[in-house]
Amino acid sequence: MNGSESGDLSRRSYAKPPPPRLNSKEAKPPCPDSGSASVPRDHSAPPTRKDKGRAAEEAAALHLQREGWDIAERNWSCRTGELDLIATQGETVLFVEVRSRSGIGFGLPAESVDARKIRQVRRTAEVYLHRFGLSDRPVRFDVIAVMLGRDLRVRSLEHIREAF
Repeated sequence: MNGSESGDLSRRSYAKPPPPRLNSKEAKPPCPDSGSASVPRDHSAPPTRKDKGRAAEEAAALHLQREGWDIAERNWSCRTGELDLIATQGETVLFVEVRSRSGIGFGLPAESVDARKIRQVRRTAEVYLHRFGLSDRPVRFDVIAVMLGRDLRVRSLEHIREAF
């Protein structure tokens, strides 16, 4: 076998070539409807899962602040997991699991908190309390369930106190 018959795949390219780049001197193709000021155009992509989660967590944080809680942490994480919101009021430390949905096709938001998630939140909360010397504080675990519209506006918010 010579070098050309050896089956050396390193020389072969199966990937699609990248699209041609426009030279700065070349004109870019016109954007459809770019000149029309009378027709509003939505240039944004549909909200991502991350966008929805961020909107729900922001709504939950605002709700807690209206109830007199101070938000201590958002999305605190360690190797055991992540805590969506941690708030304090007096000596009490509140751990909040935020759940959201934009439709009821997969059930209500609060229904998605299962036994595995409860164990994970409790274990991660123990790490947080130990790490910051707060193990002697009263603790509460709540769930805030948020229903969002397609535009990320809050359609409903349910605060389940002492959920687990």
